[in-house]
Amino acid sequence: MANGNGGFWADFQKFINQGNVLDLAIAVVLGGAFGKIVSSLVEDVITPALLNPALKSAGVNQIQNLTYNGIKYGLFLSAVINFLLIALTLFILIRAIEKGKRRVLRMKPEEAPPDPVVVQQQTAAVLDRLATAMEQRRI
Repeated sequence: MANGNGGFWADFQKFINQGNVLDLAIAVVLGGAFGKIVSSLVEDVITPALLNPALKSAGVNQIQNLTYNGIKYGLFLSAVINFLLIALTLFILIRAIEKGKRRVLRMKPEEAPPDPVVVQQQTAAVLDRLATAMEQRRI
């Protein structure tokens, strides 16, 4: 059932061909890959470095093994700690990136647009020198 604008498939094709759909797809794929990197950093590096000493002092091998009357609160605790560490890691990464951007912006001086009066004076001076040179050569 086509309407006057080409119908469902034409609208779908127009939607798919829009640039922002492709941008969104790329962002989702890159976000998933970046998420795996951050998760690995937290789970494989940061969590063991911070949590293992505390678990050993508490006499527990794995946080996931903490239970009380069948309630596996260790799994919940592990999820909360991973969330907080991922959020902290992302915060530190974003803060470092923003600091780097500010540093780059400080290194590049902002160029102000030229003053029209100064440009006019410079142009007049160049024209005067050119006229003087032409008169001296009798051109």
